[in-house]
Amino acid sequence: MEDLHVKQQISSYIIQSQEEEIKRIALELHEGVGQNLYSILTGLQVVESAIKEQQLKKYVREMESLIEKTIQEIRLLSVELHPPALTTLGLLPAVKSYIKLYTSTFGILVDLESTGEEKLIPEQNRIAVFRVCQEALANIAKYADTSNVKIYFVWNKEELTITIQDFGKGFQVEEHIENHHSYGLAAMMERMHLTGGQCTISSKIGEGTSIELSLPL
Repeated sequence: MEDLHVKQQISSYIIQSQEEEIKRIALELHEGVGQNLYSILTGLQVVESAIKEQQLKKYVREMESLIEKTIQEIRLLSVELHPPALTTLGLLPAVKSYIKLYTSTFGILVDLESTGEEKLIPEQNRIAVFRVCQEALANIAKYADTSNVKIYFVWNKEELTITIQDFGKGFQVEEHIENHHSYGLAAMMERMHLTGGQCTISSKIGEGTSIELSLPL
């Protein structure tokens, strides 16, 4: 029992350290690299305005276009790593923000419904639940072969329940877990376990997959 408690503490420490590092990288990308590129873009626009030779002006415009595209890609990567809304606004706005990025990237429509009054969740648990939702959506994009996902948030006085349901091809859950085919599923369960909550996965071949998360509030 004591060994299990020690293992949980180690897992929690490792996950927390990883999240701190991811948050630092996301901030550096957005505030550091992104801002430097924006300064270069502004400088190029000044240079372009002073150029008279058309061929050289065209070349500078192409450079500006490439830098603008890179700035946009860095912003998207930064949001995917750690959405600012997760820290400033909370779990639900962060998931909504991520869904917009997810749909534009994968072309999968996600219908999100939330009932009940949203509660404040400690940052560590907020990040854990967000990562599990993110992993579930990533798995749907990779394996489910569907273009339709529904997410339900239900806020009760003592518990938040989240159901992520796809209507894809489904899979054998026990077979995947027993044969260690999916590190992602095990990681989702472990993350929720460390919050004191649960992650339950059910799936039927040809009918889709449902992931239910419960988090004590």
